Amino acid sequence: MPIDPFDLRAVEQAIANTEFAGHLQHFHAVASTNDLALEATKAGVRHGVWIADQQTAGRGRSSHIWHSPAGDGLYMTALIAPPVAMQHALSLSLTTAIAVQSAIASVAGFRVRDQIDIRWPNDLLLTGKDGTARKCGGILIDTASNHATSSAPATLRYAVIGIGINVNHASFPPEIDAGATSLRQELPDPSQPLRREPLAAAILLALDQEIRRLTSNLEPRTSDLTQFSSWISGKRVRVEARNDDPNDPAPGGYTGITAGLDPSGFLLVHGDDGQLHTVLSGGLREP
Repeated sequence: MPIDPFDLRAVEQAIANTEFAGHLQHFHAVASTNDLALEATKAGVRHGVWIADQQTAGRGRSSHIWHSPAGDGLYMTALIAPPVAMQHALSLSLTTAIAVQSAIASVAGFRVRDQIDIRWPNDLLLTGKDGTARKCGGILIDTASNHATSSAPATLRYAVIGIGINVNHASFPPEIDAGATSLRQELPDPSQPLRREPLAAAILLALDQEIRRLTSNLEPRTSDLTQFSSWISGKRVRVEARNDDPNDPAPGGYTGITAGLDPSGFLLVHGDDGQLHTVLSGGLREP
């Protein structure tokens, strides 16, 4: 099936009043949009958006490969540099997830949390027609900081925010098929493909609002985040350890009940071992 040409001008027009305006680039195929953004930071660039029809080496968390076939998904990276302390920048994964969730809801009509849910901190899950929640999107963030001084805390130098959304995928490789879905697959009428431009614009508009909120309040979201995610409180989960984290107190992973977020935005889990764990790394799954 031929790929519909991506209308970059339509996105530019939609985001004219955001910090991303005038900084968009589109590519037919790249290794990774995050890699393009990281390369740009070496030249001092601090704002930009890279969008690709296809990624040949797309990355997820913990070195996982992100399935990125030509034309089926939205593969986008935003480079930002808001003047915030690093302790507040830690909330960017969840902040971005909320922005993406809002955009998907507005463009595709799915209900926030009930249908399009956030698995802390950066997975988007879509509850399908069969009632099963499957992954439809993910976020990968790379940050760099300016060193703290005697009079000021460490601040964010930049954040590279990679966003991958399964938009029109009709199928997935066997190894991920059971746990993945696309927006089109779960629409009431999946016969017509979705345009990617409205979703890209909606994400950038929502992300711009979230960044403005972060920089004006200089505090992470502390309101009732359970309105966005069913995974933050009262959810039975398994925390899968990251093999590359030598400081993980439970290297084999553990199970428990989620108990909200700490002041820095890290997830708290009442473990079955009787301990209150702070999830600094690793991923969540249903046990």
